[in-house]
Amino acid sequence: MKVSGDKIKLLVIVGPTASGKSDLAVRLAERIGGEIVNADSVQVYRGLDIGAAKPTTEVQERVPHHLIDIVDPDEDFTASDYCRVAASAITDIHARGRIPVVVGGTGLYIKTLLQGLIDSPSGDESIRQELRQFASLHGNEALHHRLVEVDPVAAAEIHPNNLVRVVRALEVFLISGQPLSALQKDHSFGGNHYAPLKIGLSMDRAMLYRRIDERVDAMLAAGLEEEVRRLLAAGCSPELKSMRSLGYKEMCAYLAGECPLNEAIELIKRDTRHYAKRQLTWFKKDPGIKWFEYSTNFVSICNHVIEFFC
Repeated sequence: MKVSGDKIKLLVIVGPTASGKSDLAVRLAERIGGEIVNADSVQVYRGLDIGAAKPTTEVQERVPHHLIDIVDPDEDFTASDYCRVAASAITDIHARGRIPVVVGGTGLYIKTLLQGLIDSPSGDESIRQELRQFASLHGNEALHHRLVEVDPVAAAEIHPNNLVRVVRALEVFLISGQPLSALQKDHSFGGNHYAPLKIGLSMDRAMLYRRIDERVDAMLAAGLEEEVRRLLAAGCSPELKSMRSLGYKEMCAYLAGECPLNEAIELIKRDTRHYAKRQLTWFKKDPGIKWFEYSTNFVSICNHVIEFFC
């Protein structure tokens, strides 16, 4: 059974980077007749392959994947855009009698998909440019402090270095005169369209950090530096949203002569560990997620999933 009332049943797999989400998603999709819907904000970009840890061609042949390589690196792809294309993919998968398996670590994508979008004002590029220029001149911390002054609730949820989200929160306030957090509270993310089973992957912190370091080393061995060189040579600015992603940002700094390679590598590892910690903080706030340690509980996870969809 794939429909609960008038809502489509779907499997959602979340957790920090390097916790094994993609591998688990493929194994489960093979068991239940599923197709994977990507919920990673970097894998949507064409050409950002190694640093985004995209599934290999072999893996994509085992199980169909959706929402990978759907926009160019210079395109502005928002959570609203994601919600629209993901909903279309899920409807198509369901219509063919398959089970949608949403997997990824971009919490905002998953939240907007499952619970709806707030009624916030459209963007204003002139305001965004002004805010980005302020951050360039005075630093991310200074821009974040401006957000603290007008919306301390949102500021507490957004890391100062997450420039995209800081800019958007300030943009919403400057356009509407209302804090983004107030709009979110009024909305309460209540537009639920699906009946999801949410699985979260947990892992011993030391083991997770070791896996992150190993993944970064593997990306470098696979040619991350060459990939970034190709993107820059193709005209991708280091200031693009896509090129500010983990791994790409630090490698751009190295290639620009701003730091030596060994320092860039350590920054990638450090920043990825920090990102994993923020991911866990985000997802742990959702009481609807059932947590498992994947490495020792595949059978339990599989049985739980099969029971949900039977």
